[in-house]
Amino acid sequence: MTLLSVNLNKIAVLRNSRGGSAPDLATAALTCMASGCGGITVHPRPDRRHIRPDDVALLAQLTRDRVEFNIEGNPFAGPRAGYPGFMALIREARPQQVTLVPDSDGQLTSDHGFEFPRDAQRLAPVIAGIRALGARVSLFVDAGAGSLELAAALGADRIEIYTGPYAHASAAGAAGLELSRCVDTARRAHAAGLGVNAGHDLSQDNLAAFCTAMPDLAEVSIGHALISEALYAGLATTVRRYLAILAGPTEPESHAGRG
Repeated sequence: MTLLSVNLNKIAVLRNSRGGSAPDLATAALTCMASGCGGITVHPRPDRRHIRPDDVALLAQLTRDRVEFNIEGNPFAGPRAGYPGFMALIREARPQQVTLVPDSDGQLTSDHGFEFPRDAQRLAPVIAGIRALGARVSLFVDAGAGSLELAAALGADRIEIYTGPYAHASAAGAAGLELSRCVDTARRAHAAGLGVNAGHDLSQDNLAAFCTAMPDLAEVSIGHALISEALYAGLATTVRRYLAILAGPTEPESHAGRG
């Protein structure tokens, strides 16, 4: 079954908007894990608008030997006041997966992937360094991205397909083209020896169709929609609903031979 990694950025946004410790990030993470999620994702940004370096250290401890810890971010974001730099966070936290994303410091949210071979030279030593720490490396890419063979040659283990355009098209009732672009990208990634993750704007409304079209999907990272839906249904219930979608439809019980 496709692994569900819950992105907790929005919990930290709400906490930071008021100051203090509520809502509590640790309680949110423990609730998600107790409800069956397979991973916790965070995207610590240099401006500390949501996840802070101390949150990364806390979640590294909470998830250890329980679920996968996935840290997303720009590997070229260097140190500044209150932020030790992305690679320093990775070296300290030792997550199971690192998802590299080419976002700028002031970017509202991740909205595009790496381009190969333009970014290859800069990425090569970063990927080697992360893998030397024992972490899996995933590269954030647009649906339709080319030169995926180069991503594999650089040492990446997986790609994460940016699903924002698919989600927007799905909401408009016209998901076909964007979904086919995702499927084709996954096909080419698998042919290059890469695993495939996906994330951004996936929700209960669009996830089932996406997973049906992508049966070999390794992992989805979902945050904004899941946390938004949890405001109405509760966090544990919402996590379980996503897991049910990822598990697929239940096979009807056979009544053959009865009577």
